[in-house]
Amino acid sequence: MRSIWKGSISFGLVTIPVKLYSATEEKDISFRQVHREDGGRIRYKRECTKCGEEVQYADIAKGYEMPDGSMVVLTDDDLASVPLTTGRAIDVLQFVPLDQLDPIYFNRSYYLEPDKAGVKPYVLLARALEESGQVAVVKVALRQREALAALRVRDGVFVLETMLWPDEIRDPDFGFLDEDVDVRPQELAMAGTLIESLSGDFDPTAHTDAYREALEELIEAKVEGHEVVQPVSAGPDTGAVVDLMAALRASVDAAKSRGAGGSSGPAAKPAAAKPAATKQAVKKAAKPAEKKAAKAAAPRQVAKKAAAKPAAKPRAVTRKSA
Repeated sequence: MRSIWKGSISFGLVTIPVKLYSATEEKDISFRQVHREDGGRIRYKRECTKCGEEVQYADIAKGYEMPDGSMVVLTDDDLASVPLTTGRAIDVLQFVPLDQLDPIYFNRSYYLEPDKAGVKPYVLLARALEESGQVAVVKVALRQREALAALRVRDGVFVLETMLWPDEIRDPDFGFLDEDVDVRPQELAMAGTLIESLSGDFDPTAHTDAYREALEELIEAKVEGHEVVQPVSAGPDTGAVVDLMAALRASVDAAKSRGAGGSSGPAAKPAAAKPAATKQAVKKAAKPAEKKAAKAAAPRQVAKKAAAKPAAKPRAVTRKSA
């Protein structure tokens, strides 16, 4: 990892020099926009809408658009004149229980590593904070923006969780909140039973990104020049739920049957079957000359021949049966 910021934790009269690292990284597969005909990458020009000329990065400034459409241009010097009270410091404001911080406020996670001179106060504060069971609410300036953040300890390392400001959280103004919804005690009890039947300890390693795995297999097959065979999947059930109580009871029975069949409940990975099907499909497409693939294709060929026969044959069979 490479540090993206240097500063210090300011805790009373104690200052702990630290380096900041991104604690997470997205594993999503990124694509380029290309020309369908030849695969060439699409390039966009930075063109001014007034004069029509292409603008270099050095000539680009930040602009704030007013309600009437006029633009207020801000230069780098203008932005540098705006004071950031936290500067290069992580100022501890107060300590609060973690359960008082709604997760909706959390934005990004960062690791903090101490400099050599700050290892002892770093470890001391981390242990004291961990034993207290609380987190520190702090202020920090990152990328020319002041943010509220939470400082907590994970595996002996400080984690800085940047937070959104209260006015950045939207109110859920939904109509159903004003409706008087009648929930029967039996339905509530059955829903609680369903939750209990699916309860367990969270194991993040038990869950995988099935879509990303299938997409990687698709790309690999295309690179090797193989035909891509789509896996057969059942369509979603779009039928309306007529009896909520019956649906809850059926869900509880299904959850119990999965547990009785050797599944580990929430830790099981039913979605893993989809990537497996994709692997089999790619393997069949990669080796069409093998006997196994030929045998697998035989029933489909028979079905196709049967479907291609004229409609007179069923009438002949009917007369013969009669």
